[in-house]
Amino acid sequence: MSVMNVRRLIPTAATAGAVTLGLLAVSACSTSDAASVDGDGKLKVAASFYPMQYLAEQIGGDNVSVTTLTKPGVEPHDLELKPRQTAELDDAGLILYLKGVQPAVDKAIDQTSVKYKVDAATLTELEHFDTADAHDHGHEEAGHEEAGHEDHEAEAGGDPHIWLDPVKYAEVAKGVGAQMEKADPDHAADYKKNTDALVAELTALHTDFEKGLKNSATKTFITTHSAFGYLAERYGLEQEGIAGVDPESEPSPARIKELQTIAKEDKVTTVFFETLASDKTAKTLAADTGLKTDVLDPLEGITDRSKGDDYIEVMRSNLAALQKALGAK
Repeated sequence: MSVMNVRRLIPTAATAGAVTLGLLAVSACSTSDAASVDGDGKLKVAASFYPMQYLAEQIGGDNVSVTTLTKPGVEPHDLELKPRQTAELDDAGLILYLKGVQPAVDKAIDQTSVKYKVDAATLTELEHFDTADAHDHGHEEAGHEEAGHEDHEAEAGGDPHIWLDPVKYAEVAKGVGAQMEKADPDHAADYKKNTDALVAELTALHTDFEKGLKNSATKTFITTHSAFGYLAERYGLEQEGIAGVDPESEPSPARIKELQTIAKEDKVTTVFFETLASDKTAKTLAADTGLKTDVLDPLEGITDRSKGDDYIEVMRSNLAALQKALGAK
C-alpha cells in the first residue's frame, strides 16, 4: 500500500484513532520494497527470451504474469524492440534477461527505471571457450554480421549459452528465485518451493546427461552453431563449430577441409543443425563427408518444429540425439 493510499484513508480512519493510523503506516513501510503488480495482484515479469521465460514461469507459477520480448520463431540475437515492447519493459515489476545475447534488449533495459532487473549472466560464471578457428573462418565469409555476434558474446564476458548446462542453469534459477522473493515478499514461500522443485528437476536432467554420455565411441560432435560449449565442457565432449557463433554464416573452404579431417580422425557420424537457422551448411558438409544430419537445439526459442514442448523435453531430445551420434553405450 502506498503512502498516497494511507493519506486517502485518513479521513475515514480518523474515528478509529491512532492505532489504525499506526498499522497503516507499518503496512506502507513493509511493502515499499515490493515491485509493481497487475490488477490480479500478479508480479509482472518481462523475460528477454525463452530460457528466461521458462525460469520466470516455473518459479513464478500462479503468482506472476510473464511477457516475453522474443516471440517464438524469432532468432533472439537479431531482435529489435518495438515501442510496445519497450513500454512492457517500463511497466514490469521484474525484468529477467541475459546480458550479451540481445544488444537491443540490453540497451532498453539500461534505460528503464524498473527496480528489479535480473541479469542471469551475474548469477553464474561465464566461460570463454576456444572457438577461434571457427570464428576466424566465419569472419572471412560473413564479415560484419559475424563480428556483431562475437561482440555481444564478448560483452557478456564469454559464451552466453549458460542454459545449455543444467548445472549452471540451476544456479541461475536459484538467483532468480531469490530476486522474486525480494520483489514480491507476499509470495516468497511459493517462489522458494517452486525454485527447489525446478532445481531438483534440473539436477535429475544433469544426472541423466552425465550417465547417458559417460561411455561413447567418440566425444566429438560437429554443429552449425557454436552454442554448446557449456554442455560439452560439463560432459567431457568436444564441440567443433562449422562457422562459429553465428549459425547463418558460411564456413571457408579451409574450415570445411579441416572438419572433414576431424570427422575421419575422431569417428564423427553426425553434423548437427538447429531449428531456428538454415540447415544448408550442415547438409552440404554432411553430403561431402558422408555423414548424417540431425538436430541439436540451442533452446533459444520453442516452435512447432521443436522436439518437445518445453526446456526439459527439448534437452532430453538433445541428449537422445547426442547419444545416437556419439555411439553412447
